[in-house]
Amino acid sequence: MFINGKWVTTNNKINVFNPATSELYQQVSQGDASDSEKAISAAKKAFDSWSQLTGFERANYLEQIARKIVEKKEVLAKTITLEMGKAITNARYEVDSTASFFKWFAEEARRTYGETIPAAKRNKRLMEIKQPVGVVAAITPWNFPLSMGARKLAPALAAGCTVILRPSNSSPMSAIELFKIFEECNLPKGVVNLLIGSADEVVDPILESPIVRKISFTGSTEVGKLLVSKSAATLKRVSMELGGHAPYIVFDDANLDQAVEGAITIKFGCAGQQCTSVNRFYVHDKIYDEFIERYKEKITELKVGNGIEDACQVGPLISENAIKKVEEHVKDAVGLGANLVLGGNRLTGDNYDHGFFYQPTLLTNVDETMKISREETFGPIAPIFRFYTQEEVIQKANATNFGLAAYFFTNNLTRAYEVMENLEFGMVGVNDAYPFATEGSFGGVKESGVGREGGHGIDEYLERKFVSIALY
Repeated sequence: MFINGKWVTTNNKINVFNPATSELYQQVSQGDASDSEKAISAAKKAFDSWSQLTGFERANYLEQIARKIVEKKEVLAKTITLEMGKAITNARYEVDSTASFFKWFAEEARRTYGETIPAAKRNKRLMEIKQPVGVVAAITPWNFPLSMGARKLAPALAAGCTVILRPSNSSPMSAIELFKIFEECNLPKGVVNLLIGSADEVVDPILESPIVRKISFTGSTEVGKLLVSKSAATLKRVSMELGGHAPYIVFDDANLDQAVEGAITIKFGCAGQQCTSVNRFYVHDKIYDEFIERYKEKITELKVGNGIEDACQVGPLISENAIKKVEEHVKDAVGLGANLVLGGNRLTGDNYDHGFFYQPTLLTNVDETMKISREETFGPIAPIFRFYTQEEVIQKANATNFGLAAYFFTNNLTRAYEVMENLEFGMVGVNDAYPFATEGSFGGVKESGVGREGGHGIDEYLERKFVSIALY
């Protein structure tokens, strides 16, 4: 761990396993409540000086960090792959994304503009200024262990907040490598702190502390609700990027080549283990059979294997429990009448025996009675639903408690606007299977979350203060 500018080790260890081989990758120190209290205290003390730096001064630190990340791209990418399994090509993209967050928010640090307000009385001058929230706790998931930290740390630091980061116990090594970069860039002690450990031990003290003024979390909706509930006692500000159940709609006037290629990218990237991964494919009746044939051909070309190999396109799932959930969803769908077109089995053999590999799977004749239509699968399973009208598919796409990302393909401009405006999701890709950018906001509606990251996300770490000055 890294607390108050120093590396901290303990006798209690957490084992980090490579999901491609089940071999022990690393052991890391596990903290307890006392470490959490130390981190809170260090962040509080550092806040006084860090928040007083100008935006330009904080930006210089963030720009240095961005450069270091680019310099260490290959080391960071290999760390991501070895601890959570994704294909090395995807891991390299994640490193690029991580650097872009620090560079973007280095620029945003200079733009935390206030506002002057015309007063109704001649002897008054009114204004609003923006100031950092205070100490922030960031809790990140295992599937994007580097970029999810960056998406929270960069805006918080740019705003003038100090931060405590608690990464997933399944993939903490990327965070450790990032904190080595912070140390090399001479961030003042206490500005960034790294805690590793169980939620009960290290997170609960953070939630209970009145010193910590904001929680930023990426993970499941279930855990997010629990964190919001526990944060209520001290009325902390919260940003929650939670689960998703993304629809992918292909209309009969779509460019099929584009739609099929996009369906490969957003479904099988990270082996389907991302909150923006497609859970429901809706294909118009007129092109249903043709889409399936083309998609089937593309899926059979995917190379599944150890993510560290450059040829790999689909890596392992994170754990045995992840395999079991995928198996449960496939078994349920087939049992209720779905057609298993491709896949449907755990991969075994010389290259797979010790890892958590599952075949890229294609299901057709899927309907709303099946678990896969309601629950987030988090695996390489593509279920295809048939639809007939625009009104019908919008209703079906919105029939979920989640509202993170949605995608649709059409060459009709009027339809593009109508569907985009009526989909109840925080992010929509129109003829775009990967509509995510550092300069755009990331977040969901309904039970997919509260708040936004990226884009103008620095505002999530700023308080507005109204000032009225009476002149005499």
